[in-house]
Amino acid sequence: MTTVGFLYPGHFAEDDYPRMEILLDSTIRLVVHHTECPDGAYREEALRELGTSSRLAAGIEELQRSGVQSIVWACDGGSFPHGWQGAHDQVAGLARAAGVPASSTSIGFVHAVRKLGAERVAVAAIYPEAVAARFTAFLQETGVEVTATHAAGVTDAAEAAAWGPEQLRELAEAADGPEAQAILLPDTALHTVAHLPDLEEALGKPVLTANQVAVREALRLTDRPAWAPRLGALFAHREEPPAPVDRGSGSARAYAHGQRGRGRAYAHGQRDA
Repeated sequence: MTTVGFLYPGHFAEDDYPRMEILLDSTIRLVVHHTECPDGAYREEALRELGTSSRLAAGIEELQRSGVQSIVWACDGGSFPHGWQGAHDQVAGLARAAGVPASSTSIGFVHAVRKLGAERVAVAAIYPEAVAARFTAFLQETGVEVTATHAAGVTDAAEAAAWGPEQLRELAEAADGPEAQAILLPDTALHTVAHLPDLEEALGKPVLTANQVAVREALRLTDRPAWAPRLGALFAHREEPPAPVDRGSGSARAYAHGQRGRGRAYAHGQRDA
């Protein structure tokens, strides 16, 4: 059994996670803990407050009791405003406190883009323009070329959670263009998992959404291959497990799965996507 954990702010689109658990292998368990979300507004100051070390630490104990092997801060808006280095500092503290590898949805987007082999992406963001621009700048820090950024101008997470498939498709189409090799829809408050096949069929290219990316990132941290075509191109191909590496007596398994010094390395995104 592979058990991975998520720190999710408030109650918006968390039902995406049990849906994904059903679509994934029966030996994968997704555990969600809800962190405090006093303000669901899409203002940069409010978003930064969601990911303070004290709020994240408050959810660690429950996830540890569940036996999670990795943790993802499932709130891209509470991560990317800090920039690439700030986002890594944030999850490094989380990894130290939890004693397991940690990452965030924002960092997971970058790893997902790399996994797809995409060099140019379009950002279809539900956020106000200033917040969407922050996400684009975050991606550009890593060398990802953003061909277009479309901001829908939604001001809070509750409104985002009420969006349906037609609105999602229109959002993605507004950002799409022939140069883009994939479309990114940030924000874990959006219900997207049920609509991934239709979105990709309509656009004719991979679509990456926040909750989908968060799960792939959590599994990546545990070296757990996953295959679920109904979760889009990101999960469409079978991944081979890491090969055993002979490091001497008694240590081959630990090194093959990155378990020595793993918390720091994973928190800083040093493994391949």
